[in-house]
Amino acid sequence: MKYSLLELRKYQEQTIELNETLDLKEAVLARDSQVIDLAPVQVSGFLEVKANEYFTHYHLTTVMTLPSSRSLEPVAVPLSVDVDELFMTPEQFKMRDDSIPDEEVLVLDTQTLDLEASIIDNLLLAIPLQVLSEEERQSEDLPSGNDWQVISEDEYLSQKQAESESQIDPRLAKLSALLDSEDEDK
Repeated sequence: MKYSLLELRKYQEQTIELNETLDLKEAVLARDSQVIDLAPVQVSGFLEVKANEYFTHYHLTTVMTLPSSRSLEPVAVPLSVDVDELFMTPEQFKMRDDSIPDEEVLVLDTQTLDLEASIIDNLLLAIPLQVLSEEERQSEDLPSGNDWQVISEDEYLSQKQAESESQIDPRLAKLSALLDSEDEDK
């Protein structure tokens, strides 16, 4: 899915339909070592060629196999991503409308618009931070071992609160001892 900018000039003020299935497994595995496998990527959308910009809108669907965040077992994660990107040549970027923020424009380094690179980048950006197998999602059990255990954030906060309630300020410890001795005298 590489397009020469000279070739794209023929389609100025037109829309090019995108509907392809790409095998990007090797490229994605080379960029991110945590990815175990990648199914063929279905891309559908369009590339709009204008005099001063190249706008793409496409939808990606695939299944990426990643290690579980808890057990490191392989988990097939379906990905469905919508992408809108605006490309410009350096000349177009200098002459762009000021209403378009710099951050929203991808400046082309070469005379080629490479949508495969864009697709790979967006696939890698779509990798979830937490990957759990179906059993791990359903289970309340968290991993544990000898003298360690994984606890939920809620459990951690309740443990911290219980610790702070049971712990007496050292400056008031003598006062507490005095109150305890008065209770014993009664």
